[in-house]
Amino acid sequence: MAPRLDFSNWWTKDTQKGTPVVVKMENPAFSVVEINGADAAFRPVEKSRGKNAKQVTWVLLLRAHRAVGCVTWFATVLWALLGAIKKRLIHGQGVAMESESDKLEKGKLLFRVIRVFLVTSLAVLAFEVVAYLQGWHFGNPTLHIPRTSDFEGLLHLAYVAWLTFRAEYIAPPIQALSKFCVVLFLIQSVDRMVLCLGCFWIKYRKVKPKINGDPFKSDDVEGSASNYPMVLVQIPMCNEREVYDQSISAVCGIDWPRDRLLIQVLDDSDDESIQWLIKEEVSKWSQKGINIIYRHRLIRTGYKAGNLNSAMSCDYVKDYEFVAIFDADFQPNPDFLKRTVPHFKDNPELGLVQARWSFVNKDENLLTRLQNINLCFHFEVEQQVNGVFLSFFGFNGTAGVWRIKALEESGGWLERTTVEDMDIAVRAHLNGWKFIFLNDVKVSCEVPESYEAYRKQQHRWHSGPMQLFRLCLPAILKSKVSAWKKANLILLFFLLRKLILPFYSFTLFCIILPLTMFVPEAELPLWVICYVPVFMSLLNILPAPKSFPFIVPYLLFENTMSVTKFNAMVSGLFQLGSSYEWVVTKKAGRSSESDLLAAAEREAKSIEQQKIHRGASDSDLMESQKLLEHKEAAPTTVKKTNKIYKKELTLAFLLLTASIRSLLSAQGVHFYFLLFQGVTFLLVGLDLIGEQMS
Repeated sequence: MAPRLDFSNWWTKDTQKGTPVVVKMENPAFSVVEINGADAAFRPVEKSRGKNAKQVTWVLLLRAHRAVGCVTWFATVLWALLGAIKKRLIHGQGVAMESESDKLEKGKLLFRVIRVFLVTSLAVLAFEVVAYLQGWHFGNPTLHIPRTSDFEGLLHLAYVAWLTFRAEYIAPPIQALSKFCVVLFLIQSVDRMVLCLGCFWIKYRKVKPKINGDPFKSDDVEGSASNYPMVLVQIPMCNEREVYDQSISAVCGIDWPRDRLLIQVLDDSDDESIQWLIKEEVSKWSQKGINIIYRHRLIRTGYKAGNLNSAMSCDYVKDYEFVAIFDADFQPNPDFLKRTVPHFKDNPELGLVQARWSFVNKDENLLTRLQNINLCFHFEVEQQVNGVFLSFFGFNGTAGVWRIKALEESGGWLERTTVEDMDIAVRAHLNGWKFIFLNDVKVSCEVPESYEAYRKQQHRWHSGPMQLFRLCLPAILKSKVSAWKKANLILLFFLLRKLILPFYSFTLFCIILPLTMFVPEAELPLWVICYVPVFMSLLNILPAPKSFPFIVPYLLFENTMSVTKFNAMVSGLFQLGSSYEWVVTKKAGRSSESDLLAAAEREAKSIEQQKIHRGASDSDLMESQKLLEHKEAAPTTVKKTNKIYKKELTLAFLLLTASIRSLLSAQGVHFYFLLFQGVTFLLVGLDLIGEQMS
């Protein structure tokens, strides 16, 4: 019942200006007099009644204005959302359904299961609404199932039968599964807290790998270059039109003796125009005296692992001691090798030195900001703590320097999975090699700006580890490393952080939580859906404190991404077709300000050199003409498209349906969580987060 706004007591309030006085005498010659205040002639005019009425009127007007503003804002947002849905579903302007591009129809079973949950939830919701309107309010925890004799009619009997069946057969398995997921959730939370405590200890004690003295110092000036070891730098790429020149120019600018450095550009592009552009870039730097070569495979098998393995099979590789690897969008600083290679000196057990990534486009949109939170935690907490305490972590595939002997003794690059970097790291660890992570050495790169690119990247990153786990488990059990290292690899590295995390995140927050709205006997406690997730999100966001305002979107988006991660985990674990899929992450070709300034300086120097050498041969002119033709052949206008993700949209409607059901039982926090999570799934399902895919 709505509260009654009765202001009559305010307006008829008795305003007394004096204090009642009673005068008594022992021998009264007159009667008792009671003075209640001043006489009417001297009493001031009462103005409080009109004043209070005006105040109440203004308060009501202000509240009405706020209510109208909220309704208008909500209507505007709803209208914009409906407009976006209309544009994508009705007009079909640039919309590509996910199922149209997925030839292997990956995730079809998962989509069917979610759809069954949605249809069942809608039917139960309709039934519950009818019961609610009839006045049958049976809330939790004091659930009272009425006797059938108390009701009349078939619908009443059906509702009682549903309550009995729900309490006896549906609630117990949901409760058991939810308790299991909560236990996994708490174990994973403890693991995150331990990692954070280790990071705090490292910061407090200022623990980091150090270089003793100057490893390149020599008394002989003429032979000083001989103190520098032979380093091979590899840049694997495939159809990287947007970033190939940035990575090549950055690597060619590394400060290292030219006779002690060789750069391999490993091009797997199948576009002939891109091949010509990369060849011309390599030729330009080769003419400047840089020791750089171009390699292109005719048989492109094994993706990146096959490309690297083919390059390591060259005869001249045996003359080099270390190999540095950079993906096509990575731009190392000139002092990269001087800050990483010296750690190998006098440390024969060291096999890998890994640098940290920094992102030039982390503030481009909401999607890049959320990725920055995850990756900052990964590098500053996970990689750094594991490197300090265990001397082992997963190789990130780029921005690292390997000892070539460690690669060869560990079996080299294998093509059996899509995570060749993690594969070689695990095998090197089992062979006794140690790793070092340098948190203060950063290499600039990009994060995906579109949801489609990010989604494919995450699918590869979560299906590959499960596929690798199946292949490496026998080798781990048979290895000669200590029992502690075996337990760390199996329980923490693979199971807890690669399998359990996506499993409980998807099952607990996307399936069990909405189901408990229709099965109140299995309701999740408030600390599971609110307190602990918010606390863990705070821990994740600590390495990126500037991202604190995005803590709520981060929490909701991580739950949304659990669908993709869970699907990828199942694909890799059971070796489904999509686990072998490799899609090159789309780049935008962005650079930081320092990179732009350095590129401008290099361009100015090259112009001066061209002025000195004015003569050109006919072959050079022909090459320049072909390069110009390939550059003109590059697409000038790109039509951007959106995709509709059916699994995310289906889960969005499931969560929104559950939020409506939570209103019937007046569950405040559950309602808001389900509502906002459902809206997040809806936005992601309509591809309204991040840049549109070109």
